[in-house]
Amino acid sequence: MKTVLHAKDIRKYFPTKKTGRYIKAVDGISFSIVENEVVGLVGESGSGKSTTAYMVMGMHSISGGELSFCGSDISMPAEKRGLSLKRDMQIVFQDPGTSLNPQRKTGDIIATPLKVHNIVPRHEIEAQVVELLDMVGLPPETIHKYPKALGGGERQLVAIARAISTNPSLLVLDEPTSALDVSIQAKIINMLMGLQRKLGMSYLFITHDMSLMRNIADRIAIMYLGRIMEMAPIVDFFSNPRHPYTRMLLSSIPVVLESEKSVLPNKVPSKGEIPSPVDIPAGCRFHTRCPYATGICFEIEPVTREISERHTVTCHFCE
Repeated sequence: MKTVLHAKDIRKYFPTKKTGRYIKAVDGISFSIVENEVVGLVGESGSGKSTTAYMVMGMHSISGGELSFCGSDISMPAEKRGLSLKRDMQIVFQDPGTSLNPQRKTGDIIATPLKVHNIVPRHEIEAQVVELLDMVGLPPETIHKYPKALGGGERQLVAIARAISTNPSLLVLDEPTSALDVSIQAKIINMLMGLQRKLGMSYLFITHDMSLMRNIADRIAIMYLGRIMEMAPIVDFFSNPRHPYTRMLLSSIPVVLESEKSVLPNKVPSKGEIPSPVDIPAGCRFHTRCPYATGICFEIEPVTREISERHTVTCHFCE
């Protein structure tokens, strides 16, 4: 299977203005995405999920490590990347209200990448825009509307149409439904998964919704304070979670039926808050919230180990 994206020990440190110290937003993570695969990146706010996405897209330069796309180095910032690379990697942001130019009509917004990357001849651009709108479930007349005339869900559909206009190999989705009404979230998720199968794209899907990942991801990576704590194929992830943080997140998923409770791990109580990425605890960075922490956890940071095929855990006692 062809590897689309590969990250090895990538880091992103932001210097603070007053203290001369660093915010370690992403602190050495490794993962890969193969063709036609959906990888979910899950964690609490402040865990480094969006920073990871922005490094992949070149919006943040990396502070260290290696980052490659289809075998080519992409550690450089976006402005130094070639057009072919920009065409093959697209992103959908969380808030369509800020990612779409309010002074341009929808048709012009979607047409821009078609023109920049010469996707179709100029005389076919309008027809292609209408086809893209149809692919995301919007009527042709949307082409003449400004973003302010659209609802939040419709604006996000326009952002998705723009992203898929270049037929990318990798689509980064940064919490694409979290700013939308619940009534439209399911519609957009179903549409995204249909597009993924139809166009053969790979997804890096960033979210805090564990139950959503169960239905759409092939693999899930759990981030905490800049590190990946656990990563596993979807079946193994839910049936055999090994990291206490993973178990804590899973056991906090709200359920309605008794049958749903049976698939969740034994409850690990959620306590405390994620520490500051400026003052990362010594040893295991999760030990301040872990009910199982012992002496070694306070002193030595655990290494990431593969405990079964494609299932890695960063914990001293995962076995």
